[in-house]
Amino acid sequence: MRERVRTFVWPRRSIKRSVQYYTKRILRLSATPHAIAVGAAAGVFASFTPFLGFHLLIAIALSWLLSGNIVASTLATFVGNPLTYPFIWAMTLETGRFLLYGSRPSETVELQLGGALTHLEFTELWQPLLKPMTIGCIPLGILFGLVAYALTRRAAIAFRKERRRRLAERARRKASAQTFSAKTVAG
Repeated sequence: MRERVRTFVWPRRSIKRSVQYYTKRILRLSATPHAIAVGAAAGVFASFTPFLGFHLLIAIALSWLLSGNIVASTLATFVGNPLTYPFIWAMTLETGRFLLYGSRPSETVELQLGGALTHLEFTELWQPLLKPMTIGCIPLGILFGLVAYALTRRAAIAFRKERRRRLAERARRKASAQTFSAKTVAG
């Protein structure tokens, strides 16, 4: 049980290797670079919403509506994980409070998170926490989604260009090897 919890929070190998794995998985998809990038942007946007458990559904719906790659959108939801959620939630909460109440929120309600979670009272969570996070996730999700779009599209184009170069080099080597063996048989 302890090992399961540890691997949920911290990957077995390393974070760098996990990021590389998901990056390669996205770049190797057979869709166009635009569709892959739209899907990745949808997944990143969904990770900024405060609705845990619905990120995949939000990402798939957004990706479908925007004609993006659904697999890329589901893989990109891994931007939201136990290591990044505290930062994402803090940013969305503060951005939402700023958008709702201005630079200094004067009427913020003191949140009794423990009590609200034990009694599961949605009304106690909505006003002080979920409403500002929902409002704050929109501009931040769009911003980070656009960054993800630009980076993913550029990476997908570069990945395909490098793949074509490697395949052409391999075909040239194979052709020269066949020519060489034909000359030695004939010679």
